[in-house]
Amino acid sequence: MSRTVNPALVEVVRGGLVESVHRGAACVVDTAGRILHQWGDIDHAVCPRSAIKPFQAIPLIESGAADAARLSVEELSLACASHGGEPAHVARVGAWLERIRCTQADLECGTHPPTHTHAAEALLRAGESPCPLHHNCSGKHTGFLTLARHAGWPTRGYTGANHPVQRGAIAALARMAGCDPAGWPVVRDGCSAANVFLPLQALARAWAHLGTTAASARLIAAMKAHPVLMSGHDHPCAAMIGALKGQAVVKTGAEGVYAAVLPDRGLGIAVKIDDGAGRASVVAMAALLTWLEAFTPESVDTTHALRTPPITAAAGAVTGHLRPAADWLI
Repeated sequence: MSRTVNPALVEVVRGGLVESVHRGAACVVDTAGRILHQWGDIDHAVCPRSAIKPFQAIPLIESGAADAARLSVEELSLACASHGGEPAHVARVGAWLERIRCTQADLECGTHPPTHTHAAEALLRAGESPCPLHHNCSGKHTGFLTLARHAGWPTRGYTGANHPVQRGAIAALARMAGCDPAGWPVVRDGCSAANVFLPLQALARAWAHLGTTAASARLIAAMKAHPVLMSGHDHPCAAMIGALKGQAVVKTGAEGVYAAVLPDRGLGIAVKIDDGAGRASVVAMAALLTWLEAFTPESVDTTHALRTPPITAAAGAVTGHLRPAADWLI
């Protein structure tokens, strides 16, 4: 079947000339389900990847598991995190695991080096190997284990699509999106947990509803309070949340997905870059939030850096930049 050609959302500029373009789709939806703005094919199903982490953490709170385990605001932020594997992330997740009588061997996310450059270099200098705690999803998985422990479900195999932890996570997402998930293909994410394909507008609708329930409001507050724990130092999510000064919360997903909620305005945003380029999704989200006047005036330097990030040569000279496409958002 043919598919609508999405518009160019982001341009790569070198020497004043457009070298490349990133096409994609985006939409802004309110809590009533109205599509206020749209670009491209927002009915096309996308895999949101890590952009659904806050929804995956909702059952952790609604079940009473979070309170029973005395989870802190920091740990709730980690439950929604795509973190960089920095020492602060690793130490907190490790302590959380110990408190629920689990170890890193119980984590089914796998292992990869820290995504934060300095943390990865420090690990190499120390002659140490990465462990599951360094995985960017270890906080989310510790939340899954906390829920399984609380409910008396098996902890082994908690990432399987038919495990009650994963079924509950998908149900929470569907409830916030106002959709029947029966038609959503269930797939396995990079961390082995279940994920889904859903229309981009459904993802935006779900994000619009973050903060409208007691559980989701706690998660929004946690991400606002500790953006570095839910992402990392030098991470676009932390930079954006800091520049938004409480007006919005954003969350990246792999393969060019980005989502946001403006809770006081009842708006949800979802972006998907066709070619999966994360660099373009950052620019697109920053551009949309600027267009919606969500950033504070004193954050102009940060927002400019997010909307038009430089491209540098190996020797350090600036050789170009990314920017929102010239004919978008006008």
